[in-house]
Amino acid sequence: MLVSIFNDVIGPVMRGPSSSHCAAALRIGHLARDLVGGEFEEVLVEFDRHGSLPTTHASQGSDMGLFGGLLGWDAADERLPNSPQALREAGVRVRIEIVDAGDPHPNTYRLSLRHRSGSRSLRAISTGGGMMEVVTVDDFAVSLFGDCFETLLWLDDGGRELASRLEVEAGADAVLLHEAGGRQLVEVKGPGFVRDELVNSLKARFAIREVRHLSPVLPVLSGRATTVPFTTCGEMLRHDAGRDSPLWRLATEYEMARGGLTEAEVVARMVEIVRILRRSVARGVTGTQYADRVLGHQSGRFSELMKAGRLLEGGLLNRIVLYVTALMEVKSSLGVIVAAPTAGACAALPGAVIAAAEERGLGETEMAKALLAAGVIGVFIAAQWTFAAEVGGCQAEGGSAACMAAAALVDLAGGTLVQSVAAASLALQSMLGLICDPIANRVEAPCLGKNVMAASHALSCANMALADFDPLIPLDEVIEAARRVSGQMPRELRCTALGGLAITPTSRAIEARLAAANAAGCGSACRGC
Repeated sequence: MLVSIFNDVIGPVMRGPSSSHCAAALRIGHLARDLVGGEFEEVLVEFDRHGSLPTTHASQGSDMGLFGGLLGWDAADERLPNSPQALREAGVRVRIEIVDAGDPHPNTYRLSLRHRSGSRSLRAISTGGGMMEVVTVDDFAVSLFGDCFETLLWLDDGGRELASRLEVEAGADAVLLHEAGGRQLVEVKGPGFVRDELVNSLKARFAIREVRHLSPVLPVLSGRATTVPFTTCGEMLRHDAGRDSPLWRLATEYEMARGGLTEAEVVARMVEIVRILRRSVARGVTGTQYADRVLGHQSGRFSELMKAGRLLEGGLLNRIVLYVTALMEVKSSLGVIVAAPTAGACAALPGAVIAAAEERGLGETEMAKALLAAGVIGVFIAAQWTFAAEVGGCQAEGGSAACMAAAALVDLAGGTLVQSVAAASLALQSMLGLICDPIANRVEAPCLGKNVMAASHALSCANMALADFDPLIPLDEVIEAARRVSGQMPRELRCTALGGLAITPTSRAIEARLAAANAAGCGSACRGC
């Protein structure tokens, strides 16, 4: 699937501490719900004991997101924190088991759903930033990203002929035949579901046992004719051919091709995201509360002291710190945020861009263009590497956010295309090897400090690039170096709560205190146990 700025980089709009856990799990839950037509009585969720989810699924929101998706809720639904309890109140029996599955990806979900006439299963992986892929349905190997309408047809034989008929008559983007255990599954991908009248006519000829419709879960869909003008930074620079186009314009050109949108539509979508972010900043400064939380409201005090002139002089940097911390506090209270590129690193990029734009007297359209500029840098990272801390450590989250934010700030300041790309390279170079070690298994600290560091670093790199500092290493090579470093990092340092600050005595004590408070307050149901 080709990367989209709105699918993979700046989004989703969501609640929860982690996009890899909450938003991706919610999308997996939606597809699982569709797999059984929305009717099921029992759910078995299995996590591989050697992956990241056994230690993080409750505290980082996998249960909340997954069960919200099974209920058919949206990623920004205010009911999400209570989804585990709501699912049980709907009469669904839920079991979560830790198993020896040998799954190669650390964020693997195995779901089995039982309904009146039988059961269905799927295996899916969370790939970072809220993105996911379903890799098996029952025993059939598939590849579903939730980026199109899927019609699934089960049968015992005749699948090859059925697939041939559908290729001719369904107007689909792709028709795939899957075989396993003497059974067949025909998968039809397209801009819409296979028409009911066509399915009914085919049932008269083929022994189709069951048909299911899986709706898209991504905002930008894919199709057979989908193309993009470039997928790496080097390709973008060659595409620009020395015209020195602003980075935001090249980003818009990319997303116009990817999503079949006009320039006005691309910018308007990003303006809507800017408005969500600005509301979240304001809410964070005003104050947030949530019981299952490591840190309380702190940005309000920072705002008071900043206005009173009682902080060290920081100018724009102090405003950036304020906005970054406010957004992180909204995330920690399960308010509405935008994964940009992830929930764990949701504050560095928008906090820096909004603060810098306001300091320069610029409006929401200019903020949106800067976020688009950041988005195309994120495209290069997503296409070549990952945003998932479970795979790449915090260099994949905070490092990517700093990289994107530095380019956005140069673009916002009217810098050249070469300077924007240089800022991105400078920023990511200095954050290679950053580990992910959330205290008390919550995505709050040191995540708060790392978001502040990423935004501050982005500002420094942007100014260095505007002064024509030489990054030496091209951005594509820096991304490749980060990918190699991630492969050399021990799994304990890649968001499994098994290393770094996460295993200090104080971290363990905080985690135990929060667990005890949860047990005393509402029992285990609220954590999906």
